[in-house]
Amino acid sequence: MQELQEQIGQSAGQIYNYLNNNGESSFSKMKKELDLKGNFADLGLGWLAREDKVEISKKGTTVNVRLK
Repeated sequence: MQELQEQIGQSAGQIYNYLNNNGESSFSKMKKELDLKGNFADLGLGWLAREDKVEISKKGTTVNVRLK
């Protein structure tokens, strides 16, 4: 279980750094560019949302993410 939590935390870190360097992005583009395996992009984003570090918005079918 600890290893899984570490992987999720690392994914959250990658997402945070990506948004810090690139600004607002669509979730699908970010997920593709980071090449996070399985559900780790979703889990990492959830981690950041729970810590209130990101703002998530939806325009049509596109989900956009940016740092707060």
